[in-house]
Amino acid sequence: MAGTSPGGSRPAVIIDTSPTPNGDLHIGHLAGPFLSADIHARYLRARGRPVVFSTGTDDSQTYVMAGARRSGTTPEELAAVHHAAIGRTLQAAGISVDGYAPYDDAYRANALRFVTDLYDAGKLELRTVSFPCDARTGEVLVEGLVGGYCPVCVTESRGGVCEMCGHPNNFDELIDPWSTLDPAAPVTTREHQVLVLPMEQYRKRLTSFYQTRESGLRPRTLKFLREALARPLPDFPVTYPVAHGLPSPFPGTEGQRLNAWVEGIPAAMFCTDYAARRVADPRVAGKELWHPEHDPEIIYFIGSDIVYFWGLTHLALLMAHDGRYALPDHIVSNEFYELEDDKFSTTRGHVVYIDEVLGLVSRDAFRFHLALTGPEHQRTNFSRDGLVKVTRDRLVGPWNRIAGALAPAAGTTPGTLPVSGAARRRARAVLDRFVDAYEIQGYSPSTAADLLVAQLDRLGRATARLAELPAPARAEALGDLFLDLRVLIAGASPILIDLAEEARRTGGWDGTLDEALADAGEVTAFPVPFLGHAGERPGE
Repeated sequence: MAGTSPGGSRPAVIIDTSPTPNGDLHIGHLAGPFLSADIHARYLRARGRPVVFSTGTDDSQTYVMAGARRSGTTPEELAAVHHAAIGRTLQAAGISVDGYAPYDDAYRANALRFVTDLYDAGKLELRTVSFPCDARTGEVLVEGLVGGYCPVCVTESRGGVCEMCGHPNNFDELIDPWSTLDPAAPVTTREHQVLVLPMEQYRKRLTSFYQTRESGLRPRTLKFLREALARPLPDFPVTYPVAHGLPSPFPGTEGQRLNAWVEGIPAAMFCTDYAARRVADPRVAGKELWHPEHDPEIIYFIGSDIVYFWGLTHLALLMAHDGRYALPDHIVSNEFYELEDDKFSTTRGHVVYIDEVLGLVSRDAFRFHLALTGPEHQRTNFSRDGLVKVTRDRLVGPWNRIAGALAPAAGTTPGTLPVSGAARRRARAVLDRFVDAYEIQGYSPSTAADLLVAQLDRLGRATARLAELPAPARAEALGDLFLDLRVLIAGASPILIDLAEEARRTGGWDGTLDEALADAGEVTAFPVPFLGHAGERPGE
């Protein structure tokens, strides 16, 4: 383990894909990219890396238009309400974005400039293609406005991409399409001329790009990319003949809107710039970090169902700018998180929001549970009973028993306590394991949470033996325990954020994740924070 993260002083640009503001974030959303991105950002900061972590909302999505129609409001009004709600949820969950960007005139200008540069460079082409549409009204049905069956895996899908297999279904490729706005409406097809990015022109470059990155990809993402790149890539629609989104300024597409997925990369750039103007670190403050001269380490945290967009179409859009922008280094994808063994569903009311969760357990316990059970490589399940039982039995109970047993020592032990060489070696091994879990190669918050559980079991046994020891041996055992706990607090700090902050406030932790933590020959006893109960945080 080095003194700083293997990325050295490279600025880390952490992208949490923009949520669609057609509803608030529920636990299924938080268990995926949001918590994973936050844990990694906090880890890198504790390792001394310059970090810019940002997100915003994806207001142009057709899902916003569909939600507004069902709610009897406008897309703009619906997006504004849920943009605010999502911001509150991110804060309540402790998601440490450096900037939560607005969808404003500056955002819109940035997105249009990104696409216009490609149009002016001749990278986009007009194509006449066929779209499903409502036979009665002529309304074109794309993305969230249309359902059907995926032409690749023949499972139910929405337009654009299949969440099951990840493959695209552009234009009229869905089998037996229907309108999600009015499932009884007859659906036909009509031809429209739209702008596209000819993806097949980039397949060789995309293939070469991933050949050097396969070892860092999670299984489903790797499988999809291999499948997609083994066949011709379909044209990617840049404009759509729909009524919601950014108006297309390009000849031949009058009255059309930009495909909301085209905004993904310029939106990420805008969010990064917005956040960079709000951080204090002079290594990144105010810099346009997506430019190659800054040598950014760009990391995407995404659901595996949208790898097609972030891993192929967005990457091709960046490549089409011919070196003007940096390319991503890593994609960390996740699978689906289910609720009580069924899909989260806002329309069926089968959801859990953070206010309910924080009425059951503390924020740290909630974050621990999501880290432990998160869907890193396969679907996992959330249950209210499981949340309460697992956090009580594996985290809060064991931690607070140790904190309670050591509370008298913090107030009565003078000076420093000796630390044995064996304890330093153990502490170094534990710290190294936490670092391995948080580093982007093999990144696994669940491994870190498992390690926390195992160490609490070990330290609980060591704490129980203290009373049996004679006074001289007890002093060294106490020193060993306080070193172990200091290292454990540091290692768990990206997950147990409130406990870590309380330890930092009272002198139990210095805010770093450096090997020097494990090398101390002596320690001072400190008040070990207790883990709070529902609605509480340490120190309250």
